Amino acid sequence: MDGSEWSGVKRCLGLSLTSLVLLVTSAALGATEQLARSDTQAELENFVIQDCGSCHGLSLKGGLGPPLRPENLKNLPEGAIAAIIREGVPGTAMPPWKPLLAPADIQWISHQLKTGALIAP
Repeated sequence: MDGSEWSGVKRCLGLSLTSLVLLVTSAALGATEQLARSDTQAELENFVIQDCGSCHGLSLKGGLGPPLRPENLKNLPEGAIAAIIREGVPGTAMPPWKPLLAPADIQWISHQLKTGALIAP
């Protein structure tokens, strides 16, 4: 692209070179952040199936711990589910996960359990 073509693009888009670089960089960072979120979500899905599933059953239908399917959680708000994950349940095998999971991860898991998004069809 020669100088006159670039001038036409700048005029058409109303962007300076700096603005365009920032726009492209921002888009690239957003894509990288989205990939990181996808990786984190895949790790959390695996965590729920493996770690939670070791007590609640691999299909979350119950085992040592109660079932974690939407029909079993319908009377619990997401915040209550998050509190149980975060703090555990004293006197049971349910440990507090707050030392190992970030608050956003706990919220994400709570939402997934409430909606049934992690249950295989």
